[in-house]
Amino acid sequence: MSPELHFVLILVLRMAVAAAFVVSASIITERSGPVIGALIATLPISAGPSYTFLALDHDAAFIAEGALASLPVNAATIYMGLTYAVLAQRRSMWISAGSAIAVWLVLATIIRQFGWSLAGGLLVNAVTFAICIPLLRPYRHVAKMPLIARRWYDIPLRAALVASLVGTVVTASSWVGPRVTGVMALFPIVFSSMMLILHPRIGGPATAAVLANSAWGLMGFGLGVAVLHVAVAQFGSPIGLSCALATCIVWNLVLWQIGRRKSGRTSKAYGAS
Repeated sequence: MSPELHFVLILVLRMAVAAAFVVSASIITERSGPVIGALIATLPISAGPSYTFLALDHDAAFIAEGALASLPVNAATIYMGLTYAVLAQRRSMWISAGSAIAVWLVLATIIRQFGWSLAGGLLVNAVTFAICIPLLRPYRHVAKMPLIARRWYDIPLRAALVASLVGTVVTASSWVGPRVTGVMALFPIVFSSMMLILHPRIGGPATAAVLANSAWGLMGFGLGVAVLHVAVAQFGSPIGLSCALATCIVWNLVLWQIGRRKSGRTSKAYGAS
């Protein structure tokens, strides 16, 4: 087998694995409602496969530097969500989603110009969430969440987008370097596909509610990226990737448990009255 054919086959296999992963996550998301769906959407559905396959081709230093570049980009994603949530209340899908993606691209381009430290990346995330979470609060709830009827192309579209991202990141990583790779790996494929798929079917406000509920989950995702940077440098890529994934899962489980307790207290209060 020629080296070129071997590379293509391995790349296709990696893209297929990433697509299968996002299909599974998408099915779970659609069956679990907007709040749980938002928590699942903030797990590393696209960045996880990208970094896993990058770790097969590059050393731990490359992955650690890429994660350091990814950390401040997580802040750009929350601004993207805020932009969409505000515009989607009255604007069309194309204006809302297009503006949100444009905000992400501009911020990611600016972020890429700087050399970030771990403290700097954490600080920009902390400031961003302190600003955006209160601003997103009014958009977290709608009077009635419409039922989501899946169309035949929804999951294939998401799978194709994630597979394309993985293929692009893995292929380009060798010549763009770890910093650009880290930015590319965090392109918000999942959020973008949610905007494009859900907005025409359930409306802007309902779709905005799903993204607004993702804000706290994105905070945990940022912590997972920080853990990835530190753990990979200290213990190597396999342990680092595992620790980062565990951080995201534990964070979202805690959010889910907090949400259940709040719902239980609210139900008891209504029952008592």
